[in-house]
Amino acid sequence: MAVSMEVLADDLAAETAVLRDVLAPLAEADWRRPTPAAGWSVTDQVSHLAYFDDVAVQAATDPDAFARTVEELVGDGVIDPDAIAARYRHLSGAQLLAWFDRSRAGLLAAFRQLDPAKRVPWFGPSMSAASSLTARIMETWAHGQDVADAFGVTREPTDRLRHVAHIGIGARAYSYQVNGKEPPTTPIRVTLNAPSGAVWTWGPEDAENTVTGPALDFCLVVTQRRHIDDVSLVVEGPVAAEWMAIAQAFAGPAGTGRKPGEFA
Repeated sequence: MAVSMEVLADDLAAETAVLRDVLAPLAEADWRRPTPAAGWSVTDQVSHLAYFDDVAVQAATDPDAFARTVEELVGDGVIDPDAIAARYRHLSGAQLLAWFDRSRAGLLAAFRQLDPAKRVPWFGPSMSAASSLTARIMETWAHGQDVADAFGVTREPTDRLRHVAHIGIGARAYSYQVNGKEPPTTPIRVTLNAPSGAVWTWGPEDAENTVTGPALDFCLVVTQRRHIDDVSLVVEGPVAAEWMAIAQAFAGPAGTGRKPGEFA
């Protein structure tokens, strides 16, 4: 079935609304509240999303300007999200929310018009426009989890988690590369129980290495929002266990993840 940019955009809009419901009533002091991401407040989580929404639009609509942005951000070969976050800590909560609204609306409008197969440059290999928009869904959900955790909010899981899981599985080799390891070729079967009751599968049925369990738990692990010890995934085989210990769905250097027991 062909990928629909309208469906992806609608899913991103829905995920955005969930996060915005948490952000809209915040008092100014709440924007400075620490999140589980070391050194990052709610302000940093939202500015990160808004900033890279703007950059994603630039990549899709003005590749030359995007190339200049890459040169600026990756001068020493590594993107420093902390340095980018520090640029915007002077903004008020109202200013941040307005920026996020403006950037997300611009992203949705720009990407709805694109051919899903259009190649879009990024930090590293280019990707399809559909993959780029799917990555924004993953980022919104993951950073939204940090914000929710900061306030003890439990979000209702939805089948939009399939986008997050798909990226996490696709990034298996990348997880090894950013950790300086050679990606194994051993197949892994992933079987996830979706919030709707559906069962999602990836990989050959006869694979000896397997990961099974709730889609929510898998997404929390591959976005490094929960330690593998604090979820109910069943991991069988040494290759699957090694992957789950370093799984990383997001771009950039190897993440530090969460400590065991932090969310037990």
